[in-house]
Amino acid sequence: MSSPPRGELSAQLAPVVREALEAAGFDLDALDVNQAGRRRLVKVVVDGEDGIGLDEVAEASRVVSAALDAHDHLINGPYTLEVTSPGVDRPLTRPRHWKRAHLRLVKIKQADLPEWFGRVGECDETGVELLHQGELRRVEYRHIERAVMEIEFKQPPVEELARLTRKAPKEEPR
Repeated sequence: MSSPPRGELSAQLAPVVREALEAAGFDLDALDVNQAGRRRLVKVVVDGEDGIGLDEVAEASRVVSAALDAHDHLINGPYTLEVTSPGVDRPLTRPRHWKRAHLRLVKIKQADLPEWFGRVGECDETGVELLHQGELRRVEYRHIERAVMEIEFKQPPVEELARLTRKAPKEEPR
């Protein structure tokens, strides 16, 4: 019996892996299956509520490995498991990504506007409050084409952090 094609296999494995990771307190960020010679490469990107470090990646790897072993009939053959954390350059595409980026500086691209930088404040399921050039504004996710965290080599200005803890966002112009 052969295993299903790559996309179908990823779709079959995702709920198995997601359930195992969630039971251990992790989030499945991405799962991809590629052919690597005679083996398959199962790449799993995991995240946690407060980010994820090496110890957590190792724990997540054990959890995913056990889940895949219990469902080895899906892969039906040799595979290599790669478990990793999302990089800092991961696009912010889901509300939970924005929540984890709280108080971080992000670069944002919106349609018909030049790229701009803002510091992340409160967010919910539909949008985020951002501090841009001293002004608070709310931006709906649907108006964001791309957003990524910026690496900062020094502490953020105290005034910006204090401003983001207050409630007075301006609605975005649209």
